Amino acid sequence: MEVGQRESRRRSALAQINVTPFVDVMLVLLIIFMVTAPMMEKGVDVALPEIENAPNLAAAKEPLIVTVTRKGTLLVGKNQVADTDKLIPVLQQVLSSKEDKTVYLEADKKVPYGRVVQVMAAMKKAGVAKLGMVAQEPVR
Repeated sequence: MEVGQRESRRRSALAQINVTPFVDVMLVLLIIFMVTAPMMEKGVDVALPEIENAPNLAAAKEPLIVTVTRKGTLLVGKNQVADTDKLIPVLQQVLSSKEDKTVYLEADKKVPYGRVVQVMAAMKKAGVAKLGMVAQEPVR
């Protein structure tokens, strides 16, 4: 009977699962996910001009945004465009599939005013019905 008692002790000892290492691994993975998730969606770095009481953009769908970076690079959404001459056909193609012809211009505050006006003129030539300028509230 001693052999039978030894086997039952072994079985009872092996029947319990230690979940502590599993919980530790899951917590580490959760922390890694929480730290890396905000970095996965990196936008374009643009220092927007600050305006008091700037109205918020309320849109049901994601708006089309044209960005002028500090270096003068043009982006339609997240796609880079070579220059303002190439911007017109790109915008016409994008706007042809949209019902709402509203486009927002997001320009770094260090970009020369003349460059912003050139981009605005190209956007109007492309058939943009409404042009919005993106700004942000001042940091206090």
